[in-house]
Amino acid sequence: MTQGAKADLKLCNKTESRVGVALGYKDKEGWASEGWWNIGANGCETLLKGPLIARYYYIFAVDYDKGGSWGGKSMMCTRDKIFTIRGIGNCTERGYNKTGFFEVDTKEEVDWTISLSGEKTTTSGTQSQ
Repeated sequence: MTQGAKADLKLCNKTESRVGVALGYKDKEGWASEGWWNIGANGCETLLKGPLIARYYYIFAVDYDKGGSWGGKSMMCTRDKIFTIRGIGNCTERGYNKTGFFEVDTKEEVDWTISLSGEKTTTSGTQSQ
């Protein structure tokens, strides 16, 4: 890696809406999920600074303006307010929401940008935030 090169996990919101983003990952201490990053229309935000330590990261995002969300089959814990949650099991028993995240394969690169655009996995005009 060259001196001064950027090595981060970034997410770019390629939509016309404001979105809220939650991140799931595994580090030395085990599984964790964190949120929320609020990213404006056509904006980018760094979710993790520094060289990536895992190949797979997990994202769940909510469209604040139009409703709906981007998610997947990887279940992790979230809550409505800002959070860092250790562990991905027993979400509801621990008082959290059980949420399906989608998997991002960084192919073991140290720097990766995720683009959020296109079709949501769930659509709902009545999502409250």
